[in-house]
Amino acid sequence: MPLPRDLTDKRVLVVGLGKSGLGAARLALRHDAREVIAFDDRGIDALDAEAVRALVEQGARLACGPHGFDSATEIFRSVDLVVVSPGFPLARPEFTVARQAGAKVVGEVEFASWFLNHDALVIGISGTNGKSTVTALTGALCAASGAATFTGGNLGAVLSDALVDGQRFDFAVLELSSFQLEGIDALHPQIACLTNLTPDHIDRYADHAAYGAAKKRLFRNQTEADFGVVNAGDAGVLKLIEGESCQRFTFGFGQSEEAAARFDDGTIVVRIDRSVEATGRSSRRHDSLGAEFEERYQLTNRNLRGPHNAENAMAAILCARLAGVDAASVQRGLDAYPGLHHRLESVGTIDGVEFINDSKATNVDSTAVALKSFERGVWLIAGGQGKGLPYRPLVEIALGRVAGVLTIGEDAPLIEAAFRGVVPVVSCGDLETATRMALNQAHAGDVVLLSPACASYDQFKNFEARGDTFRALVQRLSGERDEARDGH
Repeated sequence: MPLPRDLTDKRVLVVGLGKSGLGAARLALRHDAREVIAFDDRGIDALDAEAVRALVEQGARLACGPHGFDSATEIFRSVDLVVVSPGFPLARPEFTVARQAGAKVVGEVEFASWFLNHDALVIGISGTNGKSTVTALTGALCAASGAATFTGGNLGAVLSDALVDGQRFDFAVLELSSFQLEGIDALHPQIACLTNLTPDHIDRYADHAAYGAAKKRLFRNQTEADFGVVNAGDAGVLKLIEGESCQRFTFGFGQSEEAAARFDDGTIVVRIDRSVEATGRSSRRHDSLGAEFEERYQLTNRNLRGPHNAENAMAAILCARLAGVDAASVQRGLDAYPGLHHRLESVGTIDGVEFINDSKATNVDSTAVALKSFERGVWLIAGGQGKGLPYRPLVEIALGRVAGVLTIGEDAPLIEAAFRGVVPVVSCGDLETATRMALNQAHAGDVVLLSPACASYDQFKNFEARGDTFRALVQRLSGERDEARDGH
């Protein structure tokens, strides 16, 4: 379908002035929108004042403040396009008002995709857990081939910002959250990967089916010439892709002999029957593939430890190979992958105790995955703003692995109740107390794992701030230990 790239006669309202919204506003100004209105229901003090000031200097009109949406009804009735940041549910009545007045309402990543160069191959990646690692790793594998690669979306870089200067890409590797998928219209990933599907965001969706419906939008614009990459071991994911037009490729453990990517004898095996080769797409992604092939990839990088990362690697390898990245570049990318900040990130070792920052584990399933990456001697720091899901599933995984649990934040009492009588639990209140106590109790060879199973908003701006604080604490504790030794 034709994309509404011409903004010269359009009044554009950008809702939400976090990273996504600021990028979208800059992109709208770059494409000469008649008027750009930057809206946020928070006061200016809660925003990036310097970035907002720069927008105003470039010609945007600022509309934000304590009255928020209540004072902006007329604005929603008077614009041609509304670009919504992912934190705002599209079911809000104000967006209905805008649609009824004739405006188009889309998410930031949809808006940005209109300005991608036509020959860019889009790889869209979603799922409850693992999507950030699969996105970052897929981007790294594509970049290892020397191709111009954008990697971001829900993860890290904002697509709108990457396109402000008209940059062209061979690959656009996009992490797409359910919130972002709600706002897509024409976005068309030639390769769409869904890692898994477990209950999450029950504060935003009526039920798990509604959450799954948002994820299913990942495949909505795909055709028979496109590829869907899905987890062979996730019945919910397999159900979602049923009836979609794309060609399906699976990955996973267990009964996966027919999977396109599987784990075998310590290596990842990829096998694709090219008799189902897509037609009508850029030939570059097929140049390195024969009629049928089987390849083995070594997974020795410590930044990809744990069975969950083996699955993440399977998905990323499939995405990259289906995109036409050659096998040698894929192996180079696997070997050099630096890991993802805040996801099983090693941030230091003190007296033989390794500290792992897994602050991105904001739900129970993510923490369960992290725990399975270690055999024993884990001191788990958990807690924060819970999502209403039980913590009991972590207890069975913890047996034999977890030496103790140190709780922080709002949900500390619920976590303590789940683990009581199973492993020692210490209520610490805040992250600094928990980190110090963990170091005091741990022995050489143990691991202190910050994997909270909760959102961070009760004590931190976001999970990144929580992880950064943990890293800084580890550095400070290391310095204190060094000073103490020097003092003796």
